[in-house]
Amino acid sequence: MKLFEPNMGALQVARDVLLTPFGLDESGLLKALGSMFTHKVDYADLYFQFTKSEGWSLEEGIVKTGSFSIDQGVGVRAVSGDKTAFSYSDEISERALMEAAAATRSIARQGAGRVKVAGTMIPAGSRALYLPHDPLNSLDATAKVKLLERVERIARAKDPRVVQVMASLSGEYDVVLVARADGVLAADIRPLVRVSVTVIAEQNGRREVGSSGGGGRYNYAYFTDDLLEQYASEAVSTALVNLDSRPAPAGPMTVVLGPGWPGVLLHEAIGHGLEGDFNRKGSSTFSGRIGERVAAKGVTVVDDGTIADRRGSLNVDDEGNATQCTTLIEDGILKGYMQDTMNARLMKMPVTGNARRESFAHLPMPRMTNTYMLAGDRHPEEILASVKNGLYAVNFGGGQVDITNGKFVFSASEAYMIEDGRITYPVKGATLIGNGPDVLNRVSMIGNDMRLDSGVGVCGKEGQSVPVGVGQPTLRIDGVTVGGTA
Repeated sequence: MKLFEPNMGALQVARDVLLTPFGLDESGLLKALGSMFTHKVDYADLYFQFTKSEGWSLEEGIVKTGSFSIDQGVGVRAVSGDKTAFSYSDEISERALMEAAAATRSIARQGAGRVKVAGTMIPAGSRALYLPHDPLNSLDATAKVKLLERVERIARAKDPRVVQVMASLSGEYDVVLVARADGVLAADIRPLVRVSVTVIAEQNGRREVGSSGGGGRYNYAYFTDDLLEQYASEAVSTALVNLDSRPAPAGPMTVVLGPGWPGVLLHEAIGHGLEGDFNRKGSSTFSGRIGERVAAKGVTVVDDGTIADRRGSLNVDDEGNATQCTTLIEDGILKGYMQDTMNARLMKMPVTGNARRESFAHLPMPRMTNTYMLAGDRHPEEILASVKNGLYAVNFGGGQVDITNGKFVFSASEAYMIEDGRITYPVKGATLIGNGPDVLNRVSMIGNDMRLDSGVGVCGKEGQSVPVGVGQPTLRIDGVTVGGTA
């Protein structure tokens, strides 16, 4: 019985927020779902959502911008074969629901038509991976402003070369309710908070930037003085390091990636290529390769939506399926893909709880949650000591990847040269250029220091953005092409 209690609490909140005020109940949801099954439909669902969000930004010692928004609505979807009809409304009512359901019936010609809508709704069991906080109510406006002012004071006090500090605070309270044609009724309450700090340091007319931050599925009490101190210290340290940086050399070399956020390269270079839709359509470089070696021995990559309080975690995905830990690559062998319901059905593979959407106004698709490489058995110091001449990339900025062939370009925001097994001087302008599957096969040493990022990741796909997590241990990769400025 305990398994169901957290979700029953979320379900009651979702009913109170998304159904009862608009005169809706489970029978109304079944009526709307049933109306879509007058034609040949293989799957249908309703996705209700209520979202409150805010953002505060400080610059030049003043909170210059603030925003607050409330958004709510319902998305109605019917799937027939590999075709999807979708309609949404920012009005929640029985009339709007029935009109949206009617709009989806236009596609229902190719489905098998053997599926029938359930006669009753059955609440789905779930976990409580995070508390159902309303972060926006956890501090008053004055305290939020003071939090940002405290970040600025800490950063400026670190070094007289800090000439500018920008800080931001954001929070979100998200209530979702999924009603499926098979009778599953699932709800989730998703808090999300983040603090970001960027500093500019100047020395002898040269200016450099450093940034840091973090968050997760908490309320604002998560941001203790110690944590704010850490964010400010990291941002200032990066800026000061870059003040002393030299132009990065170019050419093939051994690259050591630091733990944590550098896992964003893993996320982009291979993560998207392991999502089910790209593989069903044959557009991924990993299509049809399950059981084959796609990485060096020792490389194990998972996508795990079940880590407590993490930015990318969900109690249930946006189709009402429980999230899980899915092994994608095990000891270098491709084991599976991340799947939503439609792509799993068409590929005859298990659903993995990876259906995600930006909002009720968007279609769900297979997306990553927290994607990371498992630790190996090498000490980070041992890995660095093994490199005669190479690059140590600690942090990354922007990058891009081509899903069809895995080619990527990533820029390092903090990097150092390695000479005779020692970190020597910082470099600026280093970019890593390569092919995701090829780079995975060039991993020669895996550290025992796996770390997740601090909680800042945002993933974009087909115009939709969702919060994600990344991570990895220290890695040695041989023969990576580095583009530099030297």
